[in-house]
Amino acid sequence: MFGAPYGKQAKKMMLLGSGELGKEVVIEAQRLGVETIAVDRYEHAPAMQAAHRSYVIDMLDGKELRNIIEQEQPDFIVPEIEAIATETLIELEKEGFRVVPTATAANLTMDREGIRRLASEELGLPTAKYAFANTLEELKEAVQEIGIPCVIKPIMSSSGKGQTVCRSFEDAENSWNEAIQGGRGKKARVIVEEFIQFDSEITLLTVRSISGTAYCAPIGHVQKDGDYIESWQPHEMTEEQVKEAQQIAKKITDALGGYGLFGVELFLAPDRIYFSEVSPRPHDTGMVTLATQDLSEFALHVRAILGFPIPDIQLITPGASRTIKAWEESKSYQISGLEESLSIPNTQVRVFGKPETKVGRRMAVVLNSAASIETARQRAEEAASKINIIHE
Repeated sequence: MFGAPYGKQAKKMMLLGSGELGKEVVIEAQRLGVETIAVDRYEHAPAMQAAHRSYVIDMLDGKELRNIIEQEQPDFIVPEIEAIATETLIELEKEGFRVVPTATAANLTMDREGIRRLASEELGLPTAKYAFANTLEELKEAVQEIGIPCVIKPIMSSSGKGQTVCRSFEDAENSWNEAIQGGRGKKARVIVEEFIQFDSEITLLTVRSISGTAYCAPIGHVQKDGDYIESWQPHEMTEEQVKEAQQIAKKITDALGGYGLFGVELFLAPDRIYFSEVSPRPHDTGMVTLATQDLSEFALHVRAILGFPIPDIQLITPGASRTIKAWEESKSYQISGLEESLSIPNTQVRVFGKPETKVGRRMAVVLNSAASIETARQRAEEAASKINIIHE
């Protein structure tokens, strides 16, 4: 049973990380009567603007994290980013707090090393060849081992920050510097991956709930420097490919355990499907589900967290998303062109409300639905072109 927010019987959900994805989670939780608390490292983050209350802390500081959780006593602790003191979450889970999907899953997926070793070495999933490096010299050795070209990423980062394609041995030092500058947390460690020749890359949103495991229709996406630019649903795949993708997704999500939605990233190569990454939370490419499904990825995540059943997930219409990014740094900005953008048929816009712009920062997303993927992508691109971020 659920009491009213602010009451003694209220169910409380605390989000650790309060970006645009967290904002949609807060909205969906509130629709089901949940009291919401948004936590992040900076003031006025998107989810804070919708939550019942919020806090600004250093989430990598275990003591600060513990203090706020013990103060609020949430029924559900929902990590929404990787940069969290997950060792503290493991301790708190042992003390009886509920971490979504589990504290172990949050810890394993907070850096690329834990999840890659689980997928490849323990579960035997097909992955690109990989190596790790703690210094520039180790990186150069890893590049020699993996081969050119290769992909170099920080162990922990978000939205593709710090990711580069190393196309020559001379590029190694630049890739190292980019990875260290773009990484989050305190680890000066990188992963070097084989450059897979793939036809496309997809996100397979996978939901673990009281009803079992369910899958959304595959989402295709285009990334630049590791950060998504556009996505669409459904992505065309053969029945055999869908079955293989679902088998990989089930293995990795079963290993992580718990209830919630997972974003499983896969490469579709001519010979097979490769596992890339997994996040135990809604995925940025999955924002397209706000326009395509009967239940968005955010609604599915919240239902699963709360222990509610997940019926068959319905794809209502093909659709596409397109991001709006800032290309300057500014403490003050305005967004123009919304009227022109929304004049395009079946267009929605989500403005995230981030308090300031940074180079490459995602500030909004355009959504479009249509009878075909081609039309939806064209409309989303056109609608996005009408929107401008004006720096002051």
